[in-house]
Amino acid sequence: MKPTTIEEYISQAPEIAREKLTELRSILKEVAPEAKELIKWGHPVFEEKRILFSISAYKNHMNFMPTGPGLAPFSEELKDFKTGQDTVQFPYDKPLPIELIRRIAIQRRKDVLENDAKWMY
Repeated sequence: MKPTTIEEYISQAPEIAREKLTELRSILKEVAPEAKELIKWGHPVFEEKRILFSISAYKNHMNFMPTGPGLAPFSEELKDFKTGQDTVQFPYDKPLPIELIRRIAIQRRKDVLENDAKWMY
């Protein structure tokens, strides 16, 4: 059954991912308390004015997607992580970089609310 809420998504994720997804969700809710939590394209998204960020779980890692421009200012700090055009991967066997995630999320939210930053470029 496809999840319709973030709680369902987390409960259906690989067991190894659940704690990290919950931790990441908590950070993002703290940064964007007004954001709506939705499931889009089968993945959790946080939306405030437009999509701020998305998260997703896989077998060996989870993705945090704050968009490429959201990640760009942090490229040096992200050099030890696998990144894609709009995403950064966090392996389950390492602690989450909580402060870095928080700063990225704050920057992305500010960019959306102040500059009407797009979701995908």
